[in-house]
Amino acid sequence: MKATADPAPLAAGIRAGDRATLARAITLIESKRADHRDAAHRLVQELLPLTGKAVRVGITGAPGVGKSTTIDALGTFLTEQRRKVAVLAVDPSSSRTGGSILGDKTRMARLANNADAFIRPSPTAGTLGGVAAQTRETLLLCEAAGYDVLLVETVGIGQSETTVADMTDFFLVLMLPGAGDELQGLKKGVIELADMLAVNKADGDNLARAKAAAAEYKAAFHILTPRSASWAPPVVTYSALTGDGIAELWGKVLEHRQRLTATGEFAARRREQQVKWMWNMLEQRVFARLHADRSLKAKLRQIENAVADGRLSPALAVEQAAALLGL
Repeated sequence: MKATADPAPLAAGIRAGDRATLARAITLIESKRADHRDAAHRLVQELLPLTGKAVRVGITGAPGVGKSTTIDALGTFLTEQRRKVAVLAVDPSSSRTGGSILGDKTRMARLANNADAFIRPSPTAGTLGGVAAQTRETLLLCEAAGYDVLLVETVGIGQSETTVADMTDFFLVLMLPGAGDELQGLKKGVIELADMLAVNKADGDNLARAKAAAAEYKAAFHILTPRSASWAPPVVTYSALTGDGIAELWGKVLEHRQRLTATGEFAARRREQQVKWMWNMLEQRVFARLHADRSLKAKLRQIENAVADGRLSPALAVEQAAALLGL
């Protein structure tokens, strides 16, 4: 579907809650064309007053843990509670070709056919942090379209996955039972940012293993410093297959929001995220200039070659590169 550079009809359609218009607007947001980027910025600015009220939940975990199945079960539960759910499913892109599978809708069969749900697969295109470059702006568009719960499914690989914590209110880490030494699966950078650990597949023969794994994780949390003084991250078990524990899982998300709102930490975290977003976009702009200016790229390649050949120290190379950028 072609992106349009005129934000006015898109803004009107988003205000009306039109899903097709929302999809076109996100295509505009993801476009790399200069005129589209300008229109996208104006669109987000116009819709900004309609944003900020939704519950933003980041969901991460190792591949195979059941992220998409969990979102399908949780999203279906929420729509039954008369919530409108938007899912931003970030697909891994090939580092060689830039292609991605974008098959999340096939793994969220119920939500894909739910009138109160909107699923947007989006390739990471090599973006650090496991989230697509424009996911933050897409969040705002979905809020403006009336979606009051936003679920961000991340790639689930690498320490940079923690970037998702900087754009959501609640960071949920999914784990598997019976996967060998449970504590070896803990990535400290991810766990320290977790607002809750949830052990999936707590059903049938796996139930006892899930409870045992949860007990080990609870013990491990005692040696970590909580992300918030107002919230001790709980460890829960649930089954995305049967739906058992899904209601309790969502209850913890709401309890977390209530507690942090009462202390003022929720508003402070949102403000901090906005500022981080600004700096992240500024960094993207600087790197975009590096790739767009052919003359600059040629000079930087010469500096790069000098470093590779051992003729120039990396520190001095940075100084020369910064001078080329006028920094």
